[in-house]
Amino acid sequence: MRRSNGSAAVQRHSDGTHHVGPGRDAARDLGVAAALLALAAASVAHLAGLGAGYVAKSLALYAAGAALIWRGLALHHPHAHFGAGNRITLFRFAMTTLFVAVVGEPLAQRDAVAWALVVAATVTALLDAVDGALARRSGLASPFGARFDMETDAWFTLVLCMLVLQLDKAGGWVLASGLMRYAFVAAALAWPWLSAPLPASRRRQAVCVLQITLLIVCLGPVIAPAAASALAAIGLAALTLSFAIDVSWLVRARRNPGSTGP
Repeated sequence: MRRSNGSAAVQRHSDGTHHVGPGRDAARDLGVAAALLALAAASVAHLAGLGAGYVAKSLALYAAGAALIWRGLALHHPHAHFGAGNRITLFRFAMTTLFVAVVGEPLAQRDAVAWALVVAATVTALLDAVDGALARRSGLASPFGARFDMETDAWFTLVLCMLVLQLDKAGGWVLASGLMRYAFVAAALAWPWLSAPLPASRRRQAVCVLQITLLIVCLGPVIAPAAASALAAIGLAALTLSFAIDVSWLVRARRNPGSTGP
């Protein structure tokens, strides 16, 4: 059961417990982000000579993501406010919709667009170090925020892979880096033991940073396709090894519940 309570929503779970969701606070932030995104997409379309379809794609992708965000908030965000940390993550997600909408568009000013993507993607990546710290400092850290951040990173990685392919910097194999997490999630549906929680890992964080950094570098017009392919291959190899280590730990944990972290 759910009822309005000012700017929040009080929700009853199946186990009888309650938590207060962000309600209107989140709705306002999602709406403001949508309005700013529309303006940004229209500006990008005008400056880069892209068609109206670019704006429509950006907004459609944002709307789909916003629906998932709203659902996650209702289930896993126990605070009355959306929070500054989640606003930063929302900004990063909105930026990725601008990036991915470029895919499939004819690029008359390819080098200019590529440099703009490098700068914007770098800012988006740097903000990844801010959202979690803000959430903890404000006392608004939550399972939702952690998942929102992780899923935004995964989506950002896939989008960067798509842009590397769009700019002819590497072959279709580069998409493997972006699709690996989604393949892992799909595999967990068949083998539920793969969805067991993994201990925090600096190695996992470092590989994520390395992967995103290498893909952003690949977008630079000064990076030749051969060099970009080599860099992307290094990132893919590191990511594959990281996933292999985690899967190996999950196998051991399934057999020996007392196993320590990878």
